[in-house]
Amino acid sequence: MDDFWSGVGVDLHLEPDVAAGRRAGLERALRDAVREGRLAPGTRLPATRRLAAELGVSRGTAKAAYDQLVAEGYLTARQGSGTEVALLPATSLEAPEGAARARPPRLDLRPGSPDVGSFPAAAWLRALRRAVATAPSSAYGYGDPRGRIELRTALSGYLGRARGVIAPPERIVITSGYVQGLALLTRVLGGGVVAMEDPGLPFHRDVVRRGGGTVVPLPVDERGARAAELADGGARAAVVTPAHQYPTGVTLHPRRRRALTDWARAHGALIVEDDYDGEFRYDRQPVGALQGMAPGHVAYLGTASKTLGPALRLGWMVLPPHLVDAVTDAKLHTDHHTEVIGQLALAEMITGHAYDRHVRACRLRYRRRRDQLLDRLGASRSVRGIAAGLHALVEVADEAETVARAQALGLAVGRLGDHWHTPGVDRPQGLVVGYGTPRERAYPEALEVLGRVLEGT
Repeated sequence: MDDFWSGVGVDLHLEPDVAAGRRAGLERALRDAVREGRLAPGTRLPATRRLAAELGVSRGTAKAAYDQLVAEGYLTARQGSGTEVALLPATSLEAPEGAARARPPRLDLRPGSPDVGSFPAAAWLRALRRAVATAPSSAYGYGDPRGRIELRTALSGYLGRARGVIAPPERIVITSGYVQGLALLTRVLGGGVVAMEDPGLPFHRDVVRRGGGTVVPLPVDERGARAAELADGGARAAVVTPAHQYPTGVTLHPRRRRALTDWARAHGALIVEDDYDGEFRYDRQPVGALQGMAPGHVAYLGTASKTLGPALRLGWMVLPPHLVDAVTDAKLHTDHHTEVIGQLALAEMITGHAYDRHVRACRLRYRRRRDQLLDRLGASRSVRGIAAGLHALVEVADEAETVARAQALGLAVGRLGDHWHTPGVDRPQGLVVGYGTPRERAYPEALEVLGRVLEGT
């Protein structure tokens, strides 16, 4: 039996202190590795013959050390199954004594996530198999920092027909998501003043600040970002979400679009377009991207996070020509390039139109969820931002009190107050409700609890 286990080839790094003897040193090294978590429960240990040979001790010493730790409860040994690390009782290493552990909410209507349960696993697996089967050997080496040409070519066609983006493959850079794209642009711009929508996502403001940028608020009203306020602000760039503003849900008015692009041309500035859930429009065809109006002054950023899932870490930038080389160099010196196999699989999905089919199916699913939300809240409740996207803004009189009621019932929702650049008592109040987040079976109950929260019952 030992011959069988020695063929398993399990590697085990130990440095026994033999000052007190070989056996005692080996026992202590094994005991410490288990206590410290370096050997996780269920880890199968090498056979005694192999361990003895690797550590330069006798097989008897190795067997005696195993037997001692089995007796102490650190290891388990079963005939025919070898020796494994035992599951120990919880210790203070897992969390500081008395530390409170945050419980996940029972029901989750927070914004920012799609229904990950709808990930098209079968379509992705088919695309992945085709990609791996046809990929050249060069795909498994270091590649172009801009990303695989297969994905950049596929995106060029898709973004042009679906989002109205002028996207030659040579101006596309594949990223590990929107955050990396924003960080790379901030780095290339060398800091300076960056206008960001108010309200907007605080984390994105932090990304710009960490990159050396100085963030100033760009107020948002019922027509979107107030572009006229950029004229004298000295901003080098403006970050906007024209298709479906986060978190208010408004769409940038056509006059504001023109004013924004006119500002960029007049000041040699950059517009960073976050096409946040731009594919999901319910009242008509999706609004085209702003980039098509001024491709030389707009950096268009999109991702697969809302259409497929955040776990893929696949995003893209369509850049003005003068920024391509600088961003490519910054990408090279950040992580060289984004993971390749996922790029090839996504390219397969796009070129085979499985991606389009999935987006259309999601659009129908999320529209049904939007309609269910409106039906439950009724006409008396003011709900904004419902024409598109994966979230809605529900106005409330007392945000803190409403959120407290929700938490008491196990429901998590977003707060509008968390998104202002400078919170204040005179700010509008509301809940940011993400109807993409819950799994399908949990959504009706989440809506029922939300209704009770808003009714004060």
